[in-house]
Amino acid sequence: MEDEKLMEFGFINALFLFLLIPLLIFIYHRYNSNRKESVLKFSSLKIIKKTNVKRNTIRKHLPFVLVIIVLSLIIIALANPQLVTMGVEKGINLGIVLDGSESMAASDYKPTRLEAAKNAINSLVTKINDKNNVGIVLFETGAGTISYLTPVKEKTLNSIASIKQGNGATAMGDGLSLGIDMVSSILDKKRVIILLSDGIQNSGLVTSEQAIQYAIRNNVQVHVIGIGSEEPVYLRDDIYGEPQYAELDESSLKNISDSTGGSYFKSLDEQTLNEILLDLTSNMEYETELSTIRDWFIGSAIGVLMLDMYIIYGRYRIAT
Repeated sequence: MEDEKLMEFGFINALFLFLLIPLLIFIYHRYNSNRKESVLKFSSLKIIKKTNVKRNTIRKHLPFVLVIIVLSLIIIALANPQLVTMGVEKGINLGIVLDGSESMAASDYKPTRLEAAKNAINSLVTKINDKNNVGIVLFETGAGTISYLTPVKEKTLNSIASIKQGNGATAMGDGLSLGIDMVSSILDKKRVIILLSDGIQNSGLVTSEQAIQYAIRNNVQVHVIGIGSEEPVYLRDDIYGEPQYAELDESSLKNISDSTGGSYFKSLDEQTLNEILLDLTSNMEYETELSTIRDWFIGSAIGVLMLDMYIIYGRYRIAT
């Protein structure tokens, strides 16, 4: 696991100014060496012996040390240091893209896959952080917005209750694209989609691959929950008397999550579906935020500079 950064610099190149400090120390040392030689030539050795050498040396060099500290603080301020924090207060834009096609009427989940998904989404919305915006998109032969992004949970819950089972095909690319547009509509929040589907696209204007590229361009992370069973589930007989089955296409769903930086989860019944969604809610990733602390260093530099001026010109100033 990679170490998380605690601090970043907005203009890190400014730190190269620290190379000036050794040069200043060298110049200061040379200046004091030349001055000492001059003093020894024209001063009385008796006066020098009476002087508290150690105390005077500290007081003599203290102003220069403080100047170096002031300069260091200013250089750090110029580099614009910023603390890295998780944007919990800012929240996220969460789009739930739900499959409402005919295959979601399969009864391997109680009472059906769609009703089990609705119940699990209700639990997620109830427990999610109030700082987050939640919106719902439903797709079958086409796609439509059931609930626009909102932090008001009651609106979202009422919209979920209005979802009815469809008997159309699966336009997953259309649903994803609509969800991407929705979570991108409010700026300055992390954009996340949770896609719940059996994964077999057989309709729509937008392919899954096109939706993936659209998500990548808009910096949208897609978590995918595959809703299905270990074996195909019988749905009905077609007009020719051939049995039709609902199957889970995991490879297509994993491709979506892997390509967009999300996670894939396989659900086998209503209980695991609830557990997956609640786990996602608890471990939702937030966008990192940068809070500048440049002013702290500027304030510290001013304080040290005032101390330096007091030492040089104040009541207990150093004689030159």
